[in-house]
Amino acid sequence: MRYPSDHKTVTRRRILQAASEAFREKGVAATGVDEVMRRAGLTHGGFYAHFRDKSELIAEACATGFEMGQENLGRIAALPTRRARVRALVASYLSAHHRDNRAGGCLVAALGFEASRPGGRARRGYAAALQLHRGRLAAALRLHDDAVENDRLATSLLSLLVGALILARSLPDDEASRQVLAHARATALTCFAPSARST
Repeated sequence: MRYPSDHKTVTRRRILQAASEAFREKGVAATGVDEVMRRAGLTHGGFYAHFRDKSELIAEACATGFEMGQENLGRIAALPTRRARVRALVASYLSAHHRDNRAGGCLVAALGFEASRPGGRARRGYAAALQLHRGRLAAALRLHDDAVENDRLATSLLSLLVGALILARSLPDDEASRQVLAHARATALTCFAPSARST
């Protein structure tokens, strides 16, 4: 059977998307290669035609996961004021929908703790993808004209958002979880989009 010329590229992309979603939903340690390939609609044996091992898969799946957020960052970047950009990010990130949608949610909140533990290729891949994502986020938000200050502010905002989301996900009581999200939204807007004249 002859495959299209881009078959391997398309298949590899499918595996990476499946892995990115599975890692965010279940965690890296709890997700085996079998699970990833099943989600991609492929057999375990086909994995090694694309990746040397799970570490390589983790590194590349992290990059894919961050790339999947590019469309949302583009929408935020298109907004005309700093306040509007911050409000859009905060509203979507600190929502009950995002809290409950682990598989399609933020890679940092899902894997940050796990990524700080393993060494080697997996950790380096996550770190490189995160650095690229931080730069894209800062460029989209445009919180300050000075590049260093803009990066500082964007990183601080990202830290607040990620911490609040992790805390909200850890609470079994829905009302308490929603309060965490609401308090964090208010704090983020006060600190990073304080008034119309700050835009």
